[in-house]
Amino acid sequence: MTKVRFPRLAYNKISMAGLALALMTALTIAFFLSVQSREGRANPYLGIFVYMVLPPFLLIGLLLVPVGMVRQWKRIRKYGKSAIPSWPLIDFNNTTHRNAFIVFLAGGLIYGVLSTVGAYQAYHHTESVSFCGQTCHSVMKPEHVAYQNSSHARVPCTACHVGEGAGWYAKSKLSGAYQVYATTLKKYPRPIPTPIKNLRPAQETCEQCHWPQKFFGGQQRQFNHHMYDEANTPWPINMLIKTGGGDPKTGQTAGIHWHMNIGVKVEYIDRDERRQDIPWIRVTDRLTGRVTLYQDEDNPLSEEEIQAATPRVMDCMDCHNRPSHKFRSPEFAVDRAILTGQIDRSLPSIKRVAVEAMAEEYQTEDEAKRSIATKIPDFYRSEHPQLFLDKRVAVEQAVVAAQQQFSETIFPEMKVRWGDYPDNIGHFIYPGCMRCHDGHKVSEEGWVISRECKTCHTILSQGSGERAEMASSQDGLEFVHPEDIDEEWRETGCYECHTGTQP
Repeated sequence: MTKVRFPRLAYNKISMAGLALALMTALTIAFFLSVQSREGRANPYLGIFVYMVLPPFLLIGLLLVPVGMVRQWKRIRKYGKSAIPSWPLIDFNNTTHRNAFIVFLAGGLIYGVLSTVGAYQAYHHTESVSFCGQTCHSVMKPEHVAYQNSSHARVPCTACHVGEGAGWYAKSKLSGAYQVYATTLKKYPRPIPTPIKNLRPAQETCEQCHWPQKFFGGQQRQFNHHMYDEANTPWPINMLIKTGGGDPKTGQTAGIHWHMNIGVKVEYIDRDERRQDIPWIRVTDRLTGRVTLYQDEDNPLSEEEIQAATPRVMDCMDCHNRPSHKFRSPEFAVDRAILTGQIDRSLPSIKRVAVEAMAEEYQTEDEAKRSIATKIPDFYRSEHPQLFLDKRVAVEQAVVAAQQQFSETIFPEMKVRWGDYPDNIGHFIYPGCMRCHDGHKVSEEGWVISRECKTCHTILSQGSGERAEMASSQDGLEFVHPEDIDEEWRETGCYECHTGTQP
């Protein structure tokens, strides 16, 4: 059997080391790919290792082979062996040359295929949910957990955060380079500040699936609350939300989606980074060109402030600012757990007790779970000892549910609580709609941006038991506060009393 030989220049330490590195890296990649295929699911760390860390080592190993050969050639010529030509001679009749060419061609083809597939897989891996949410697990855990429990849980992160096209992909990776640095050296803020400055315009991403120009009319939604009394009395409010929308060409431009640059262009100036204080609003009618300027009558902007500011054009994200990352309040979380049967409503004062246990300040998630597991049973053990014995299983289930709700909504390690990320849809515990619709934004003509409830929704039914009401006409019901606060609710925003825990 003929011994396979390579050009004599290849027999040097550098070339041999490069060949060994390339072979070992290729075998390692093949091994991890087989492991990943057997697992049947994406592993963010394995993906980074296979598609981003190992390929450069493979390339370095292959490059070391010719580097070593050139170095060996220079060494031979330096010591007077003039038989070595200035340029390489390729003779396919020479077995050594032929073997070298076959190895080079086969290696080049294999590397070309691997690098093409690797680059393609690396691109898709960096676009995957597992990469975005789990690679920097401690940093992105709040966003990843909230995303998994959102209505967009089957929409990839990059569909909104990057969108289509090479330009925004490149921008996102350049931004990600700093994020890797900040994560490695733990220089990231806790919690992560919002809104995101470099996010792609919402109409380029949201409207790939949603259609504001479509006239939706009204959409029914029921908000299920429970009172903080001993009976945990249900207090549902069933509303018809005036979504509206439409196209100026058909004349149907109304409802909440009227704001979405359909028939008008809405611009505003905010006073704070989170866009919660909006004292200046400009509305331009796209058909007539009429411009109406509204200012906060109690605290207007000065001319200097207006000149220094850049008005923001209102888009989807000004209301739907937490479409996939909602951090629900303890009040909402416990209401949901009671409604879905995870917490037994017959347990006296369970809403108040569970909300108080969840709302305390904790340093870690483990500390919170231990405290919840102590506080809820202790309350029933001391206040309702017989009931605690009779319904111990229900109490334990309430503990598990409260712990689960906590782990999905509050993240002590990242200092994330519901109040850190206001949700601008509605106006229950955050200003939301009332950032503009507070009754204090007045134009020069004396027009006021209304704060009337029926501007955006019609109440179809509310309350429970003897206090339950149901609308008998399309005008709906007037809002009734479950607690007697006289007419205070007409002048005070809900969010001024409701903070996500017991008011």
